[in-house]
Amino acid sequence: MITMMLAIMAGWLVVMLLGVPIFASMGLAAAAFVYWGGFPGLVIPQKVAQAANSFPLLAAPFFILMGNLMNSSGITERIFRFAKVMVGWWRGGLCHANIVGSVIFAGMSGSAVADAAGLGTVEIKAMTDAGYDKETAAAVTAASATIGPIIPPSLPMIIYGVVAEASIGKLFMGGVIPGFMMAGAMMVLVWRMAYVRDMPRENRPSLREAWDAFRGAFWALMAPVLLIGGMMSGIFTPTEAAAIAAFYALILGLFIYRDFKLSDLPKVILDTVETTGVVMAIVMCAVLFGWALSVSRMPQAVGEAITSWTRNPLMIMLIINVLLLIVGCFMESIAAMLILIPILVPVAMQVGIDPIQFGVVFVLNLMIGTLTPPVGIVLFVVAKVAELPFERVTRATAPFLVPLIAVLAAISLWPPLTTWLPELVFGR
Repeated sequence: MITMMLAIMAGWLVVMLLGVPIFASMGLAAAAFVYWGGFPGLVIPQKVAQAANSFPLLAAPFFILMGNLMNSSGITERIFRFAKVMVGWWRGGLCHANIVGSVIFAGMSGSAVADAAGLGTVEIKAMTDAGYDKETAAAVTAASATIGPIIPPSLPMIIYGVVAEASIGKLFMGGVIPGFMMAGAMMVLVWRMAYVRDMPRENRPSLREAWDAFRGAFWALMAPVLLIGGMMSGIFTPTEAAAIAAFYALILGLFIYRDFKLSDLPKVILDTVETTGVVMAIVMCAVLFGWALSVSRMPQAVGEAITSWTRNPLMIMLIINVLLLIVGCFMESIAAMLILIPILVPVAMQVGIDPIQFGVVFVLNLMIGTLTPPVGIVLFVVAKVAELPFERVTRATAPFLVPLIAVLAAISLWPPLTTWLPELVFGR
């Protein structure tokens, strides 16, 4: 069956390269395995329905809705203004504010693309108006957007947890320390670049300006506190947190900031349904494809091949990191996750790698992939927002891969960076 699966996967890759949507090509590949493997056709609707019937996956549409509401309610401008007051007076201050703003927004949207498209519009304009070149503004915006899926809430973490059957709450907590490490590492790089390039700085804000910015952003800043605090205290689950977060964002837009109108709601809901539909189609087809991989014993064969070279967890983590970084260059992150999780997670579990550490490492690898050509989705979004050629944004963003890979190496080598906080909150 492994030979048959390899032939099907080769055909699937060809079909995907021809432009067939990932969910359709994956579903067709799984259906081909069911047909040629002699399995009853009833397996297909059973596995697809089983994938959709997932309580944790309910969090995805609610977090997507929250991000869309935040982007439509003028909250992004308030967050950036607050970040600018905090660090804008440093040398290269708007670069630092860009990163701080992404950290705050990461606690709301959970999506790199939402961060790049939502905050990016505000950040790039503010930076270019202040005298920064467009390439620098675009590069910082693209790099800082990768923090979004690492700090909770996180759509990729939800998908990983569902497919790998890992605790989504623990995955969320596991991303907190690495997320702040990413921000810190990027700010160190910006600090050096700012002095080498003599970047501008904002005037130091007065206490009145600082207070006004804090007051304007206060209720938006409470969103991450509400989410993380509620999950850490056990008041609600990650799935329930998603529903509460969406409702909170709606209340902010309608009654607190009043920048959102009920007439805007149908468009926001339609955008949410469209995005959720794409995500759900991919997840359902991927679960079916994962079942086909499992039955064909492909994961077991890959695991035996890797562990025949070495059973050292660090060496296996290195091999998987290199593989994921390469895959991230050529495949969209969610599609790569859904294909590779059934293959690589069993390998990691065999050698005793912590599932939470592996999940955070897995997601961070693929977020780095969103900054690498030829299929760097965040690069494409930022290039469109900044109105720059893709190649120029790619070159400008390249230095930021260094701090991101440094953080990846750190969390790969030292598990407590990803496991200490989940164990503190949820226990072992």
